[in-house]
Amino acid sequence: MTDFQDLTDRLRQFAAERDWEQFHDPKNLAMAVASEAGELLAELRWLTTEQSRPDALTAEQRQAISHEMADVLIFLIRMADVLEIDLPSATIEKIDINKSRFKPGES
Repeated sequence: MTDFQDLTDRLRQFAAERDWEQFHDPKNLAMAVASEAGELLAELRWLTTEQSRPDALTAEQRQAISHEMADVLIFLIRMADVLEIDLPSATIEKIDINKSRFKPGES
């Protein structure tokens, strides 16, 4: 499995090779995350809860969903890189905050 820093480095290089850094400011990257999240949602839009379960999805649906999930992650990683945010650490911090806010067994 590829580690997070490797993904960050690959995406930074990919953007640099295409001179895309000029477009990768925080505002544009946030909009890209939102638009890609919308595309992910579109893959599931008309499915029932049961139809969206892993065992009910076709191979084509799973691939389309995985590609849209990857697009969301790509732009989140780029945004974290541009803003110099350690996203794995921020994620762990947020999990810890949520643990204190949402106790087990509480609704």
